Amino acid sequence: MEFELIRSARRTIGAEIKQNKLIVRAPLRATDKEIEIFIARHKRWIETHLAKAQERQKELDSRRKLTADEIQTLADRALQVIPERVKHYAPLVGVSYGRITIRNQKSRWGSCSSKGNLNFNCLLMLAPPEVVDSVVVHELCHRKEMNHSDKFYAEVLRVFPDYWKWNKWLKEHGYLLATGTTN
Repeated sequence: MEFELIRSARRTIGAEIKQNKLIVRAPLRATDKEIEIFIARHKRWIETHLAKAQERQKELDSRRKLTADEIQTLADRALQVIPERVKHYAPLVGVSYGRITIRNQKSRWGSCSSKGNLNFNCLLMLAPPEVVDSVVVHELCHRKEMNHSDKFYAEVLRVFPDYWKWNKWLKEHGYLLATGTTN
């Protein structure tokens, strides 16, 4: 089985599927035999996730890319929708916020700076409204907790009890949105 090996000052061996290929991360002192044993032990997981990645790539290849005008239309719509959702949820979370910026990003749905500025991906406009709300609440909760601790998620769930449902939707379907493709 082919893979890219990345050694670093880590303690354990790990694997991920990225861009349809297997990447194995290993401690500097891990032997080739230890890495082979790890791959053999996780062969089923690796094969399953490689197959999923290949299916996703086929689906992406069959879809057309959004035009610059279409992306601009989504950004304009996001500028209308997202600030209203932030305005709605901020008092429920009990936080203030700074500037709201809308971007077309490849790998992030939202972010919150230490100064309270919020960034959101315009491609969220292709998702169900509940997904938008889940990302808004997630970022607003970072105003209280700048991490992903149990305390952070307790706050998210207090405000948006269906968070995990829509977070799962985004994990399962977000790759289609993040590439700016449509049917």
